[in-house]
Amino acid sequence: MLRWILSSFLAISLLLTSCSNSSNVAASASPTASTTSAAAKPSPTKVAEATPSNSPNSQEAALAKFVQLKGTATVDLKLKSGTVKIELDGNNAPVTAGNFADLVKRGLYNGLNFHRVVKEPTPFVAQGGDPLGNGTGNFIDPVTSQPRYIPLEILPDGAKQPVYGEILPPTQKPKLRHNKGAIAMARSQSPNSASSQFYIALDDIYFLDGSYAVFGYVTEGMELVEKIQVGDRIESITITKGEENIKQPT
Repeated sequence: MLRWILSSFLAISLLLTSCSNSSNVAASASPTASTTSAAAKPSPTKVAEATPSNSPNSQEAALAKFVQLKGTATVDLKLKSGTVKIELDGNNAPVTAGNFADLVKRGLYNGLNFHRVVKEPTPFVAQGGDPLGNGTGNFIDPVTSQPRYIPLEILPDGAKQPVYGEILPPTQKPKLRHNKGAIAMARSQSPNSASSQFYIALDDIYFLDGSYAVFGYVTEGMELVEKIQVGDRIESITITKGEENIKQPT
């Protein structure tokens, strides 16, 4: 139990350190990452305006501003050691899964590396998806030439609609939990700062539940994920099923 507590404290300490150094890296940027420029930081005003209200009456209209995955999709993550299959859950995390699926479709992840892998003192995460490769980058929308951020999206267990822009209280569990093999979006201290960086849980890391948005799970090839080292490249990520479920903003 003591070892688990110390491991959790270390993981969270790294997270907080990285967040203080970079405003756009999530769940796990390198603690030595350089501070990003002000232009690359999320704008609190714009994020607040883009965050869907948790009122059912206004949520649907607000969600229309984001790419969504209406259903499920399957992606193949090709590594040098083989192919990992991941199922994206757009039923329970439509905005988060939709953002990832859209970036996969754009080919953003092809050739990027895993810039952070934590296995000691206990397995934690393998994180990648940074276009800069150092834990400080985001997806830059070619239309606006600005970073694209999405709101924190978590569906409480037993609820019908996700909660947006809010961390769940410790007493409330999410439907999509940080089981081993979960894929989730990395972010900074701001709940609404996830962009392109993602991580895969190398073990059950439930202390992140309710604070970071899980949007799918590894279904095949977890043994390959466990072998990922810092610097390993993503040869490609492709959608093999469910691409028709991606809905662009209206």
